[in-house]
Amino acid sequence: MESLRELYKTGYGPSSSHTMGPQKAAETFRKRNFDAASYEVELYGSLAATGKGHLTDYIILKTLGENCNIVFKPEIIKEKHTNAMKFTAYDNNGKITGETLFYSVGGGKITEEGEADTDQKEVYKEKNFKEIMKWCRDNGKDLTEYVEFNEGREIWDYLRDILKVMDEAVERGLKAEGLLPGKLKLARKAKSYYEKFRKSGFQDRLEGRVYSYALAVSEENAAAGKVVTAPTCGACGIIPALLKAYKVTKDLTEDELVKALAVAGILGNVVKKNASISGAEVGCQGEIGVACSMGAGMVAYILNGTLDQIEYAAEIGLEHCLGMTCDPIEGYVQVPCIERNAIYSAKAIDCAYYSLMSDGEHLVSFDEITETMMETGKDLRSEYKETSLAGLAKVKLDKLLKK
Repeated sequence: MESLRELYKTGYGPSSSHTMGPQKAAETFRKRNFDAASYEVELYGSLAATGKGHLTDYIILKTLGENCNIVFKPEIIKEKHTNAMKFTAYDNNGKITGETLFYSVGGGKITEEGEADTDQKEVYKEKNFKEIMKWCRDNGKDLTEYVEFNEGREIWDYLRDILKVMDEAVERGLKAEGLLPGKLKLARKAKSYYEKFRKSGFQDRLEGRVYSYALAVSEENAAAGKVVTAPTCGACGIIPALLKAYKVTKDLTEDELVKALAVAGILGNVVKKNASISGAEVGCQGEIGVACSMGAGMVAYILNGTLDQIEYAAEIGLEHCLGMTCDPIEGYVQVPCIERNAIYSAKAIDCAYYSLMSDGEHLVSFDEITETMMETGKDLRSEYKETSLAGLAKVKLDKLLKK
């Protein structure tokens, strides 16, 4: 498995696969073809189908400049991955001087045709959670010690930086007001939710606090603000919301928070390695589902759960998101994405509590549910995998705006 640095990445929303990935591809291609007179970029599959709503074309043009023509071809689905894009460079005579086919595979990561992952570096030799649990038991260590053993102590400085970006996104989102960008004219809710929570008689309950924090980060993402992929931009509100909520209610130290972040990261890494965190490949179960799973395991760790209970919490979180579709209205990472972050932040807590009431024994393992999620994702029709062609995406915009 790769470093947690490749899972938790800072960047600007609204989408890790449709914004951050294409930006990275454009930067890579520009460096290789710095003397090109012009460029053309063909977007395929999901990148083309929802590229406008995800600002894919905007970020590519911003990176490559005005002499760039973007062509949308949603009908072309590449076998390797639906999020494909072909970059072509031309000289002053219109002659092709460079061409590369990139894939944006989720979480801001890109690969190239004919190559393995462009930036892949294996840091963990264990391939699944069963092997990780065995290492912990054989060595008398917990998951945070497992992370430090493989990543070195410097990983904690990196995670402190990640934690800072997450916290800043929460704080910005709680203060911001107005409409989010795009045709939906969706109003921000985080500030009003937080104010209602503070004035309510339920300040001892986590739900209102978690809802507010998750909305804050997800709305920042929708507004192209700076966020952390956890594991993606579309699901970036869950982990920050839970960390902030437990920081406030349990007075957790920074060291305790970054250790919790590491536990969540290992769970996300297992899914990233053995399945997918791309909504265009497996639907929202690979984004919100994985974030809920990461959050559930993380909360179980915060509440002093055993290794078995942490694994069980993560399994529950993913199991009960199986089949979740990715069908955002008009392709914007807004409806149902923002609300879904809030709801599944609270569900992550439920999963953790449920596991902590058990002895950790359960029938289906985290590795098995990860495999099941991937198979379920393959079975989902492409219309339900970030193409905005079916499901909730068929709700007509004109009807929405008349309400």
